[in-house]
Amino acid sequence: MTTAATDTTAPTDGDERGQASGQTSAQDSVPHGGHGYAKQKDQHLKRLRRIEGQIRGLQRMVEEDVYCIDILTQVSASTKALQSFALQLLEEHLRHCVASAAVESAAQGEAEGTGEVDAKVAEATAAIARLLRT
Repeated sequence: MTTAATDTTAPTDGDERGQASGQTSAQDSVPHGGHGYAKQKDQHLKRLRRIEGQIRGLQRMVEEDVYCIDILTQVSASTKALQSFALQLLEEHLRHCVASAAVESAAQGEAEGTGEVDAKVAEATAAIARLLRT
């Protein structure tokens, strides 16, 4: 789907995916505030509320029988907002979680710590693949 530019964003499927499937990840065990996004949590929540408003606006447009192309334009803007949020969250994950794993790996010695770094890189790669499929 083609998307229009809007400087708002929304969540990735990471939390929802894990909850829906019953899966947990290494990040689930990280104490509150230990995630890469913790420093910007308030800003992220503000962006997500803005996106929620966009989605509610879509519902209103359908209820009010707005022209299809106008609705599709707003769908595109909402999609772009979610993608933008996902990219920001991914960047924070790479800078915080993956980088921390690499630093810890170096401290443990090359052979011992490589597994955690490899796991973090694989996890980030899978997240990127999911983003590219959307």
